[in-house]
Amino acid sequence: MFEYNIHAQFSKEEDLYNCLQKIKHVALDMDGTIYNGSTLFPFTVPFLDLLKENGIGFSFLTNNPSKNKEDYLAHLHKMGINVPIEAIYTSAQATIAYIKTNLPDAKKLFLLGTPSMIKEFEEAGFISTADDENDVPDALVVAFDMSLQYGRLCRAAWWATQNIPYIATNPDRVCPTDKKVVLVDCGAIYTCIEHATGRKPDVIIGKPNPGMLDGILNNYSLRPEEVLMVGDRIYTDVQMAHNAGAIGVLTLSGETKIETAIEAQTKPHIIIRDLAELGQMLVQAHQKA
Repeated sequence: MFEYNIHAQFSKEEDLYNCLQKIKHVALDMDGTIYNGSTLFPFTVPFLDLLKENGIGFSFLTNNPSKNKEDYLAHLHKMGINVPIEAIYTSAQATIAYIKTNLPDAKKLFLLGTPSMIKEFEEAGFISTADDENDVPDALVVAFDMSLQYGRLCRAAWWATQNIPYIATNPDRVCPTDKKVVLVDCGAIYTCIEHATGRKPDVIIGKPNPGMLDGILNNYSLRPEEVLMVGDRIYTDVQMAHNAGAIGVLTLSGETKIETAIEAQTKPHIIIRDLAELGQMLVQAHQKA
């Protein structure tokens, strides 16, 4: 069971159990952690049931802004996972919160994103500007855009040269998938804009930005050390846990391989094969309490 945990940041099994006994909430990445593309992992539902049985809360925390909360809720429902909408928090929501707090005068946005994401911003009170040089936005937002059109990418690059605030929703280079294709994500898209214009985003929301965890901490009155952040990426999921003071759990069910984890500068607190192994660890920790 502890095959991979020799690489975790606990010198003794006892220290690991002491850490897990304090956990009151599990923040779960989605792609690569609970499912891969359209395929639900067989261990996901049993793991969520185990958390409920042991009085441990959970939320889904995703850097993927291409779907809005309602879309994610429907997607999870089709997979047999029924949760309240409050259990879902995306980088689009975090970006909306950031703009409202830090750019209160920004109302018109050029949104390089999917129609679903644009709808979410409009429902939050923003105006989505057209692909028109005369429709000048107050800020530029670049996201994971699976509906990407070359003309809109070029327009986003133009606005990046115009000295307006420039926000990216997430740093992910690719999105996990069970298809034989590479899904180019937001990090690759804004790198394209940077290569063309020389400008990077002013701020990149989403994991590893520790602010992505603030909603969970505030909503459930939790301390960071009471939260496990579980995901399949070191540079987003695990790094955010470190940045926020939470416990970072790397699952090998998605993008990252064990060899990469061993060599990474940012070390996961815990490394697991999948959520089934984490469930066993949590049960054993509670039995030893």
